[in-house]
Amino acid sequence: MIPGDGASRSDDPRPIVYVSRCLGFAACRWDGAIIPCPAVAELAPHVTLRPVCPELEMGLGVPRDPIRIVGDAEGARRLAQPATGRDLTADMAAVVARRLAELSNADGLILKGRSPSCGLRDARVYASAAAETPEEDAARGMFAAGVLARLPHLAASDDVGLLEPARRHHWLTRIF
Repeated sequence: MIPGDGASRSDDPRPIVYVSRCLGFAACRWDGAIIPCPAVAELAPHVTLRPVCPELEMGLGVPRDPIRIVGDAEGARRLAQPATGRDLTADMAAVVARRLAELSNADGLILKGRSPSCGLRDARVYASAAAETPEEDAARGMFAAGVLARLPHLAASDDVGLLEPARRHHWLTRIF
């Protein structure tokens, strides 16, 4: 084995891709659903898929009360569960911290779009946990933001992005 050739990760030369667990692996979405993702199924023979669900890792069950990103008085973003009044920001930061070592060996991410945890560019942000409408709908989810702030080299896409030919091509080029 030559140092730096990537073989130290394993004997399997396929790219390692972490995928939101709800995208075809398990019915773990907040409402107990599983989301079919044909792009993930097509990739399966060519990459090593590793499912991840930060919300389950925080100890939230299935089904569960929805969570959302909220802004606080200082302009910082927090992760809240309005129905229970829980602030889950520290719990999500702990999940990110636990996952960073193994994610540093990953080649890519496929995350669930629009998720307050995993959304890459379309998570909604509310002014408060009780707000009826979002004040922004172009934010990064808390897990995605935490991981990509520390591992910006990862090729990241969401399930919707893989449906767009140009974005899919770019993402595939980066992981291979």
